[in-house]
Amino acid sequence: MMRTKKASASRNAAIMSDDEHDLFPANLLDRLPNQRQENGLLVRPLRTTDYDKGFIQLLGQLTDVGHIGRDQFLNRFHSMKSAGGHYVIVVEDLEVGKVIGSSTLVVEQKFIHNCALKGRLEDVVVNTTYRGKQLGKLLVTTIAQLAKRLQCYKLSLDCRDRLIPFYEILGFKREPGNANAMNMRIEAISEQSRL
Repeated sequence: MMRTKKASASRNAAIMSDDEHDLFPANLLDRLPNQRQENGLLVRPLRTTDYDKGFIQLLGQLTDVGHIGRDQFLNRFHSMKSAGGHYVIVVEDLEVGKVIGSSTLVVEQKFIHNCALKGRLEDVVVNTTYRGKQLGKLLVTTIAQLAKRLQCYKLSLDCRDRLIPFYEILGFKREPGNANAMNMRIEAISEQSRL
């Protein structure tokens, strides 16, 4: 038991002392167009240091994020890195050192289609002060190119009705007879009700 606690403490210390690590190998983006842009923007994997570069605040422009501290961010980061299949890309404005855009590719391993991989586009967001500069298009096309490079047979997404034309311009199509996304929200179970 003592050895387990020490190992856990060492692992947590290593997680907290990370200076800068990428969520996935950056070389996956090397051959994709638009990794760097002339105007001082860099498209790259999410890094451990992005907590301090406004990543959580950026996600807050998309949806409710909650109050996520650095330790919680790092724990989730390392959990995603260990699990694999999570590719969060960010756009950093190098002049100000801030993350100003982000999107996520989640890769599912399937049995169908000869044990193929299916990609899912999630959490596309651009900082409000940077909108109208084609960064949403950059994020989506980068994810699509990454999904292709990873040999996903399909890339899917759910979006609001008003965004359908944007995604259609980028090559997404509504599936006949399956144009509506359905979700089930799962309510959190309180500690008292777990028996």
